[in-house]
Amino acid sequence: MPPPGAPELRGDCADCFGLCCVALSFSAVEGFPSDKGAGEPCGHLRDDFGCAVHRELRPRGYAGCATYDCFGAGQKASRHTFGGVDWRQEPATAPAMFAVLPVLRQLQELLHYLAEARALPAAHPLHTELARVYGLTERLTLADADTLLVTDVARHRAEVVAPLLARAAELARGTRPDGRTGRGAGPRRLRGADLSGARFTGADLRGADLRGARLIAADLRGADLRGADLIGADLRGADLAGADLRDTLFLTQSQLDAAKGDSTTALPPRPVRPAHWGTAP
Repeated sequence: MPPPGAPELRGDCADCFGLCCVALSFSAVEGFPSDKGAGEPCGHLRDDFGCAVHRELRPRGYAGCATYDCFGAGQKASRHTFGGVDWRQEPATAPAMFAVLPVLRQLQELLHYLAEARALPAAHPLHTELARVYGLTERLTLADADTLLVTDVARHRAEVVAPLLARAAELARGTRPDGRTGRGAGPRRLRGADLSGARFTGADLRGADLRGARLIAADLRGADLRGADLIGADLRGADLAGADLRDTLFLTQSQLDAAKGDSTTALPPRPVRPAHWGTAP
């Protein structure tokens, strides 16, 4: 298994055929400056598959593009699945190539989480099983396009990967039978909760199970999130100024990029502090 943050688990736009700029749709309703249908190239996509406004995405209203992470699916589809032949060279491959991207992205994201889980010291008893499931998932990513398009990723996630990641998180959080953790006081099961706009200023959320929670525009200033499980949590617009995220579980770069923070937000070694975050007042 590669370490967390390995090149094969990160998007490499220079080695991709601009797939996310074509395959995915966006709309003004979602905060983009205009609508674009799936399979329609973005007007800023250059002939070399680079983005003409990459350095100005946020000022131009493309925050969604700035936070998107394919976890390496783009280059894998471009170079492995389709053997380095791009959709402009072979237009007939375009529909399959664009349909494969979201499937591969889901699988690559699972690989990312499995690598993160194996790096947790407390998850040492699960290392063998994590390596086995990683290998199984990686083999799925290496299948041909036709096989990928009929792969039941949701089932693989629910039946194979998610239970293992949950066990790793429980070991890291020190979950007790009563659902509480050794890290904080009070109930910690907030999995899947709609906490949009909630006020958690200065809250003790150590070890909280926030898997899949909607924390859109939530006020988490000064909150203690050490040991919290954030896999799949929606942090768009969440205010993390002064929050402590030093050993949160399964925190991704795209989650941080979608949130707000400042120079006092305490972060783990990975991911990095977003460049657009401000400084403390």
